[in-house]
Amino acid sequence: MSESQDIFLRPEDSLAAPTPQNTPLNTTVLTSRPAAIAKPHVEDVAEDDEEEDDNIGANPASLLANNPALLALAQQKLGSLVGRPSGYIESLPAPVRRRIDGLKGLQVEHSKIESEFQLAILEVEKKFQAKYAPLYNRRLDIISGKAEPTDQEVEEGQNADSDDEDDDEEEGAAITELPEEDKDEEKVEGIPEFWLTAMKNALPLAETITDDDEEALQKLNDVRLSYLDGQAGFKLHFFFGPNDFFENTELTKTYYYQDQVGYGGDFVYDKAIGDEIKWKEDKDLTKKVEIKKQRNKTSGRTRVVRKVVATDSFFNFFKPPQPPTREELEEGDVDEEELEELDSRLEMDYQLGEDFKEKIIPRAVDYFTGKALRYEDDYEEDDFEDDDDDEDFEDDEEAEGANAAQGEECKQQ
Repeated sequence: MSESQDIFLRPEDSLAAPTPQNTPLNTTVLTSRPAAIAKPHVEDVAEDDEEEDDNIGANPASLLANNPALLALAQQKLGSLVGRPSGYIESLPAPVRRRIDGLKGLQVEHSKIESEFQLAILEVEKKFQAKYAPLYNRRLDIISGKAEPTDQEVEEGQNADSDDEDDDEEEGAAITELPEEDKDEEKVEGIPEFWLTAMKNALPLAETITDDDEEALQKLNDVRLSYLDGQAGFKLHFFFGPNDFFENTELTKTYYYQDQVGYGGDFVYDKAIGDEIKWKEDKDLTKKVEIKKQRNKTSGRTRVVRKVVATDSFFNFFKPPQPPTREELEEGDVDEEELEELDSRLEMDYQLGEDFKEKIIPRAVDYFTGKALRYEDDYEEDDFEDDDDDEDFEDDEEAEGANAAQGEECKQQ
């Protein structure tokens, strides 16, 4: 397992834990309180004076709501206070602070044991990866058409679909067995476009695959996982048949973990390195040619200018973004906006690698059939159940408020 963490920080940069805060994390409370005092009504006063009197006795929250600039300033100030020490630890007696330092020392030892634990899990994963290998070899033979599934394999697959039908009749789909008279006429070998289909059913990976990529990915024969020797990390292997786009028969992408585990006790990604793709002439899917006509202002002649620019493609996966070095950060060579964009790209790159490792390779057939999507949809629905409850609660509050308002009207009539 691995966790997402600030990619520009190493573990030694984030040893300080949060302390009790006096600062609210959410400033929306400032704008959610209704004004309790009505605006005073004064007759025969100039309009300029009316604007000043409107603010007298008004709720501060309503003043912020009516003044976006003031609200933004308040939010910026509160945001700068979040996470800053409140002085609570410093105010404790010296003996208590010493005991806290002792607990921090115990935590250091705990982190060392966590690192040992994760390394032990990694060794177990390597051991079981060897057990999976024969199954993956068998899967490749069936996909490529080198072998046909046995009756037992087909029966177990149909039984698995029957179990799914019991859970959800719309999702279950039994494997179709060809009639005897049609078997000789069926000339399709293996399962065409197996990996392309599986990848297009996996989000967010599918969003990186363009229409131009599909022809090349139709030649993707297999995807495998291996673990690094002597270092924490893993490598993804993509095996291709002959195609019109590049010479490589295998493309790899290697993910490296940091030496120490993160604060949550899991491995933290350090960097990723992909193979260089040997593109055939004018077949680079990661670039496109923009053609523009330019006219000479003096002579009126026109010329055609061709410019090669980068474009979206799945194959950018093998050119992962690289985090800046500590020296570049200290010298300020990278501005904040570039860091935020780079952070987002790196997080996506690590997510794709993790998805191949934990989901797509182990359960490729479920992504090919779409079965895996059902479980991911169920997981997402569980995430949003609380939001639905909040909406219902808000609706109840609005209904109660409406009833109360009607009651007041009845009393006045």
